[in-house]
Amino acid sequence: MSSGYDDFPDILPLADQEDGLNPEPASEPSPLLTGTVLAVQANYYQVRIDQPGVANGPLADSPTLLCTRRSRLKKLGQQVMVGDRVELEEPDWAGNRGAISQVLPRRSELDRPPVANADHVLLVFALAQPTLDPHQLSRFLVKAESTGLQVSLCLSKSDLVAENDQAHWRSRLNQWGYQPILISGHHQLGLTDLYSCLTDRMTIVSGPSGVGKSSLINVLIPEADLRVAAVSGKLGRGRHTTRHVELFELPQGGLLADTPGFNQPELISAPEELANYFPEIRQRLSHDRCQFNDCLHRDEPGCIVRGDWERYEHYLDFLEAAIVQQQLLERMGDNESNLKLKSKRQGRQQYEPKLESKKYRRPSRRTQHQMLQTELEELP
Repeated sequence: MSSGYDDFPDILPLADQEDGLNPEPASEPSPLLTGTVLAVQANYYQVRIDQPGVANGPLADSPTLLCTRRSRLKKLGQQVMVGDRVELEEPDWAGNRGAISQVLPRRSELDRPPVANADHVLLVFALAQPTLDPHQLSRFLVKAESTGLQVSLCLSKSDLVAENDQAHWRSRLNQWGYQPILISGHHQLGLTDLYSCLTDRMTIVSGPSGVGKSSLINVLIPEADLRVAAVSGKLGRGRHTTRHVELFELPQGGLLADTPGFNQPELISAPEELANYFPEIRQRLSHDRCQFNDCLHRDEPGCIVRGDWERYEHYLDFLEAAIVQQQLLERMGDNESNLKLKSKRQGRQQYEPKLESKKYRRPSRRTQHQMLQTELEELP
């Protein structure tokens, strides 16, 4: 049945009439609530609320709400990532709960690690315990350069090596195109230079396990209180401690994203793009260019990149892996899920096709019963 209002559009409910009969005062719309996602676990998001009138984002004394994602975002396939700027609705200040209704446009986005709006990558390696491996460091640097973000290199545990060894690594890495910041969290050396590198931007802290990333964050942000594990004496490398990506706020301004430690980052790039991730190659190509536009800098005539520089062998190793990867992807219809990454000697990795697991998997009893039932029904 009709309520009557649709049939008589000129007649409005009493609450909507403007005849002066106890009109209800119009309520002011609540101010827009925004914040930054600091952590993601399962389907819950820890969001630091922006302080009103503060243009530079969240502050340490701003409230934090544990939020869910609106089903509308889920249906749209909108992922919420650490570092996202979001809009919230229906905050429950007593219960510290809320709901994310909108994800604001991102200025940058990374898949591995899943972080949004980052400006900077701080790659942390140890000078000792575990021993610094140049090939592994080169792989991490190439992966960091592939993000398109600014890259800085930090060498921790400088108190464990002699000064001449420190000078050796400074000079060596300068030739790679980097000016490393040498620090000691235990003796708090080099932290001033590091603070100036991190202030007022969002930084992704990355590096292999056991190099002191969590210890460094504990020094920079004592409130973080991250769990730290010792280096394995048998393997000579760190144990995995960080389990998920989380943002921490620096007292002087800025955000740090602690990412899960891993021993070898996966390099996924087209062969023709790899040269862009080596500062030495970029420097050579800034003065001149190779004879061919599609030069891969291997054995092409007139190549100005090929030569006697330390990381050229690293470049050739990574290039070979990228070519094999591209060939496998083309052969398998660009289906990356059909590939698996296998670790070889000296930390080198290569892609190999996966076995068709369903072909070798025993059917479940339920499946066997259904198949048998179908066959019985088809019998005459």
